[in-house]
Amino acid sequence: MGRIIALLAVFSVVYIVLRVFKANNRGSVNQLNANGGCSSGLIGAGIGFIIGGGPIGAIIGYALGTIFGGSYTKEDVQFMGNSPRQRDFSASLLVLTAAVMKANGVVKKSELDYVKRFFISSFGQEQAEKYILTLREVLKQDIQIAEVSQQIGRYMDYSSRLQLLHYLFGIAAADGQVQDSESTLIQSIANYMGVYASDFDSIKAMFVKQVDDAYTILGIDPSAADDEVKKAYREMAKKNHPDKVAYLGDDVRKDAEKKFQEINDAYDRIKKQRGMN
Repeated sequence: MGRIIALLAVFSVVYIVLRVFKANNRGSVNQLNANGGCSSGLIGAGIGFIIGGGPIGAIIGYALGTIFGGSYTKEDVQFMGNSPRQRDFSASLLVLTAAVMKANGVVKKSELDYVKRFFISSFGQEQAEKYILTLREVLKQDIQIAEVSQQIGRYMDYSSRLQLLHYLFGIAAADGQVQDSESTLIQSIANYMGVYASDFDSIKAMFVKQVDDAYTILGIDPSAADDEVKKAYREMAKKNHPDKVAYLGDDVRKDAEKKFQEINDAYDRIKKQRGMN
């Protein structure tokens, strides 16, 4: 009996979502509100369910429902990407960005300005403004880091998860320094997403400079033999290659190229230091 009730609940949710989506395509969401009694928050959550589902979809969906008042079209959320995987990545980035910004307990206007400049450099002026507008609403919500990060770990490929971490450290470093609270939070996110500690340390070393950071970027110890260095470089280059995230669009691929260049630079520094060919 319990299973039947659960199935009926699922079918009810899907039915509401489909009604909202169909009405949204006709541009008549407001009419659905009047006739069906759906609030903008519920409509937002429905659109969020289509975008990514789970806690991330609920957070982004509610934010969009608040912004557009329940009356918006697919074109209004086009800034998040043209494909489901692009929208999933954008939604994840927005939610985790909000979490990192709140890591210190207070979100400052200066931090929003830094993030806006970061988004502009990554996605362009027009898209950045829409990201920031959505981000402001996401910041007002309670974000369960474990649930959100575990969801990402389940549906997102490994290279894209690494790219997300690269973005988060870039945002944390936007004010010139990565705070300990920010680094600790990003490490928790990485753990929940199922990212290996060596890969987390590699990306962190690109933003938090330290002794032997070239070795850390390659995920090895300075005592490693030359053959181990070469092998580590090949493995790190493979999982961080820009082609791995090309499906997310040119903007994300461009940022991935920066990460890839950091790996190449680290390898070059080690080779020069050791006199390797």
